[in-house]
Amino acid sequence: MGLVERDQKVIWHPYTQMKTALPPVPIVRGEGAYLFAEDGTKYIDAVSSWWTNIHGHAHPHIAQKVADQLKQLEHVIFAGFTHPTAIELAERLLAILPDNQQKVFYSDNGSTAVEVAIKMCLQYWHNRGLKKNKILAFNNAYHGDTFGAMAVSGRSAFTAAFDSLLFEVEFIDLPNESNISNLKSYISNLKSQLACFIFEPLVQGSAGMIMYEAKYLNELMLHCRQEGVLTIDDEVFTGFGRTGKPFACNHVDEKPDIMCFSKGLTGGTMALGVTTCTKQIFEAFLSDDKLKTLFHGHSFTANPIACSSALASMDIFLEEHTNASIKRISEQHAAFADKIRDNPKLKNVRQTGTILALEWHTGSNTSYFSSLRDVLYRYFLDAGIILRPLGNVVYILPPYCISNADLEYIYSKIEQALVEIGD
Repeated sequence: MGLVERDQKVIWHPYTQMKTALPPVPIVRGEGAYLFAEDGTKYIDAVSSWWTNIHGHAHPHIAQKVADQLKQLEHVIFAGFTHPTAIELAERLLAILPDNQQKVFYSDNGSTAVEVAIKMCLQYWHNRGLKKNKILAFNNAYHGDTFGAMAVSGRSAFTAAFDSLLFEVEFIDLPNESNISNLKSYISNLKSQLACFIFEPLVQGSAGMIMYEAKYLNELMLHCRQEGVLTIDDEVFTGFGRTGKPFACNHVDEKPDIMCFSKGLTGGTMALGVTTCTKQIFEAFLSDDKLKTLFHGHSFTANPIACSSALASMDIFLEEHTNASIKRISEQHAAFADKIRDNPKLKNVRQTGTILALEWHTGSNTSYFSSLRDVLYRYFLDAGIILRPLGNVVYILPPYCISNADLEYIYSKIEQALVEIGD
């Protein structure tokens, strides 16, 4: 049997209706911006393998660092022990984050990084003897698939089976010129109950790459600080250059109390989550009373191999050529966005940094489950491009090593699709 037949006998894939889904594409090798299938077909990974692979596949520097670490130390319990790669990663990460971030807590992925952040905020107030247990989040938010992360995500078809089990959250619209005053008043009215405000900065990824202006996020963050509401900046998606700056929070003046990272943290090499926080939050857990401990941990917390891959990814991320590539991709996206913005088949074209999103007209309110998604997915796959539409939203989110020629090829196939698909 080939890989597909073997897979279909034993595997249950994520976010996949297994009865109706196309057979999975069997990938056997990666190199740079490309993935190679079992039959030799080459694909451009235009979505960075679920937004994780920022430097390209099988990067030799990351591979070497991981191989070296495997020969040194593969894992050690992180409660009561430590190791060099965890310490160095924390030091180097804090050095490039806003200067109020002082402590690093390790976990396993983006969802758990968010879980840790939520627990930090709720227990922060509990440890101080205050009952502030409501959380503020944006409508259409996505923060992960574990229960706490689901609870602070927008209610949707994805959460419907679990809605009765999710804790209550106060949801608000994305800020803009017309509603910012009302949003601030809403926060003021709830401030005595609000433990924290969690947000995806500038771009709501899973909601369809919905974008909003930094200045209004800054106003909300400032208002939360003035009203004593902690802020959680979920940079799992936007971190490490995606918005054109190292972190999305670099677009605002205010500094969050807590930040969450995963995805690009290891260059897409393996799973690792990080939650950082201020000294103020950390000190609320320092006590002779052991009940004020943050009771959270994972078997593979601060795994040395994962930390070594993150360190290697950071080496590449901080090189000047990476910054130049981020700028190059952002500029090419902007130029293409301007070129197709008035196409009658597109409802909206939006771009922030290396993220370009094209929202197609569907004539339906159930855009995420539109049949157009499957048509577009297959169309681009047949052209050797991995573009996994979010419903009727086609987005390009390439690794920074992608060539200008490959970007132009992707753009040309999108233009071709706009001619050939739909009315």
